[in-house]
Amino acid sequence: MSEKKLYVKGNALLIPIGVINAGLEYQLSQKFTMQGDVLISPWKSFAGHEAQIYMGTIEGRYYFKEAFKGWHVGANVSVGAYILQKPTYWNDEVYYNQETLQPTKYMQSQLYQKGYSILFGIEGGYQFRLAENWNMDIFAGIGNAQDFYKGYVRGTGERYDGNDGYNRSGEIIPYRGGVMISYRIK
Repeated sequence: MSEKKLYVKGNALLIPIGVINAGLEYQLSQKFTMQGDVLISPWKSFAGHEAQIYMGTIEGRYYFKEAFKGWHVGANVSVGAYILQKPTYWNDEVYYNQETLQPTKYMQSQLYQKGYSILFGIEGGYQFRLAENWNMDIFAGIGNAQDFYKGYVRGTGERYDGNDGYNRSGEIIPYRGGVMISYRIK
């Protein structure tokens, strides 16, 4: 292997909705690369729902042919901070206290969550050349998200969850994916 390649990348699928997902992918060896990227969704409100997400990811990739060509698999770790409204709260149903199961004075549509996440996952995809120095990387990933958050009432900022500390949840979710357009800078 002569020189190691470096690509700068941007996710073409997210740009139309005002979400930035950009990164760098660096060649470590003939078949291994390391990618670092950020995802920024700066929406204080998107379609009436809080949707601010700031996430950073480090991912190691293995290419079956050679780096930046063909099928690849990877493992990643991400950390993120957010202010968002869970999709299950996009309705005008009464919110029930999670501990007592009693109805509260709040409607679910008034509520949002603020917190941080740690995510561990795997991904797969296919990368191919578009033109000299230009590639397209189509990928998707899934993983385990561990979330720590507090629940608030829109407009007043008061806590609706009756908890002084953080709530915690964990789930397997798809959290990476898209179509990255890459340009070789080295």
